[in-house]
Amino acid sequence: MTKSPDTSAYSDTPAFEAGLNVRTEVLGPAHVQRALDAAAQQGDTSLQQLVTEFAWGTVWTRAGLDRKQRSLATVSMLIALNRPQELAGHLRGALANGVTPKELRELMVHSAVYCGFPAALDASRKLTEVLEAAGA
Repeated sequence: MTKSPDTSAYSDTPAFEAGLNVRTEVLGPAHVQRALDAAAQQGDTSLQQLVTEFAWGTVWTRAGLDRKQRSLATVSMLIALNRPQELAGHLRGALANGVTPKELRELMVHSAVYCGFPAALDASRKLTEVLEAAGA
């Protein structure tokens, strides 16, 4: 069982609880705890509350796409947006959701066509870091 992050600084709503469960399963409890703690230490938990409730508790729990498909879509968008910090977490999440390293490498090639070679190369380097850290 995955250890649940401490959420004492947050409003306990059904959407928050659902989102916290999905977010923790995908990104891991340590990642989620760091994000929640950082916001609480800054004295403003509203953005993390919204991210957890809406992105994770409403969108990621919808029918229509499974978690593997959502991870591939999310990684693709983060490559296009050039968001390396978020990309790293979602690459780890994609692996947790059953996306293989080979599939992620192919996604890097495919993204070069639509996002540009610099974005694909940066994402590929980030993927290498994530895979090495995971021992994959």
